[in-house]
Amino acid sequence: MTREGALLVMAGVAAVALALLAWAWVRRTRRDARYSAPVGELPDGAVETGVFPGLYVATTRHGEPLERLAIRGLGFRSRVDVTVTSAGIALDLPGQPRIALTRDRLVDAAQATVAIDRVVERDGLTRVSWRIDDDTVVDTYLRPQEASARSLAEAIRPLITTGSDE
Repeated sequence: MTREGALLVMAGVAAVALALLAWAWVRRTRRDARYSAPVGELPDGAVETGVFPGLYVATTRHGEPLERLAIRGLGFRSRVDVTVTSAGIALDLPGQPRIALTRDRLVDAAQATVAIDRVVERDGLTRVSWRIDDDTVVDTYLRPQEASARSLAEAIRPLITTGSDE
């Protein structure tokens, strides 16, 4: 085979691989189209208790850190500012509307080591579990830059209401 022939074969294989990746992502976005992130502001009167700049890693099915959800605004890794307030938390991702997770949506805040495309030192990620709808809980993974994952989780944990608090 000539050098040009080999180049054409490699280009064809690369094109097929890219087409398969695009097809898989389209199927995933269709599958997850029923979910939407809660866009908006936190309630008036919310007192800010901290801002944690960092990286948004992924949102996955609850308890399945390797199953990324393709939710509009939360589909790709990005920088994030996590604002913790008395009424909930807000996620500010560049180029996206603010995502407001009010107290009634929050289920848990803990530390994690692995998410779909990120493995870090032990407990280097913050996992925020929240209700995306009445029946579905998802996990959002964050990597704080100027604070520890523990301090972000500890800032969020007091906001979580249990069945006896409601």
